[in-house]
Amino acid sequence: MRLLCMFDLPMETTVDKRQYRIFRKELIRNGFVMLQYSVYYRTIPNRSAGKKYKNALQKFLPNNGEIRLLAVSEKQFDDMQILVGQKSHQEILVGNKKLVAI
Repeated sequence: MRLLCMFDLPMETTVDKRQYRIFRKELIRNGFVMLQYSVYYRTIPNRSAGKKYKNALQKFLPNNGEIRLLAVSEKQFDDMQILVGQKSHQEILVGNKKLVAI
């Protein structure tokens, strides 16, 4: 499965910018990879494992904005259509593998 994190966070004040940076760094620290701006994803074995990451991210939620998590199957993720652009190098490298060693 893939756990998608989609967010829109304000960047008006220095506090907003700081909270954005902290949240984004926590996403990356928890194994999320950028799919496109403000959309990150990570591979999870099942939905219950997604709760672990939800709880981890809740500790760093900013005061304002919107953040959504969505769990989708590998089939659903692979069926995603790219209308403009192409798959990133990271997407091609990882594919549907749970563990990638470089």
